[in-house]
Amino acid sequence: MRLQAGEDVKEGFTRMRLAVGCAMWSHRSWQGRFLAHPLPPNERLRAYASWCDAVEGNTTFYATPTRETVATWARQTGEDFRFLAKLPKIITHDRCLTDVDEALGGFLDAIEPLGTRAHAVWIQLPGAFGPVDVPLLARFLSRLPDGHRYAVEVRHPEFFASPRAASLLEAALRTAGAEWIPFDTTAFFASPPTSDAERDAWSKKPRVPSRSVALTDRPIVRYLGRDDTEQTVAGWRPWVDVVVGWLREGRSPTMFIHTPDNADAPGLARRFHDDVRARLPELDALPEPIPAQPLTLF
Repeated sequence: MRLQAGEDVKEGFTRMRLAVGCAMWSHRSWQGRFLAHPLPPNERLRAYASWCDAVEGNTTFYATPTRETVATWARQTGEDFRFLAKLPKIITHDRCLTDVDEALGGFLDAIEPLGTRAHAVWIQLPGAFGPVDVPLLARFLSRLPDGHRYAVEVRHPEFFASPRAASLLEAALRTAGAEWIPFDTTAFFASPPTSDAERDAWSKKPRVPSRSVALTDRPIVRYLGRDDTEQTVAGWRPWVDVVVGWLREGRSPTMFIHTPDNADAPGLARRFHDDVRARLPELDALPEPIPAQPLTLF
């Protein structure tokens, strides 16, 4: 298994840690609520990192950032912060994991300034990538360099409907020490959309069954709720049980909370953490948020 030494180990003992985060670290609707406004772009990640201790690196899917840009991300976050860095689409979608050495090398070099903050390299595969393609994935994983964790997200329905297909993928991932990232959209698709944001997500998000099997000691979950907070919370209750179980097994999971509009995502991520910590008081607390508005004397 490819591990980064020292993560989640402090003063000689293993920490009980659940990291939580969102799909991005800046959103217009967060200004003045979760993040101060106005706030320069190069300070927004620092403010976000006081709310959540993980973030999805979706922007790297569209273009590999420069090392200088990545270095600014590292400077705004502590060493325990977790980035889930998504491989560029030229590797996963355009070239389908073939003839990608140059692009892969450039990406891994670019994220090097993150150090241990690069919690995992996220390999999100297109919906057309099915069980027949697992040998291709296995070859790709076998050639990846040590020094990073790797996590794979698949969307082909057969991986969720066929136990044989799931076992085939699990075997390839276990051999490489890689995790399977579930994107749980079952709560979202439980009832018809009621807002513009939900209707937009309805046509774009994958509709696959939930899956809660961890392959490594660092499971990663992406969860999509609704714009209605109580529906979102009700939908994640099974995940509270799963995450509590993982923590008791000695695993250190990361949970990403999404809603169609993501307007309240940082607060919801912290609420999920609170729900788990209510069951496990020994769980490490999240950082205290930086106030979004100046403190007053009255």
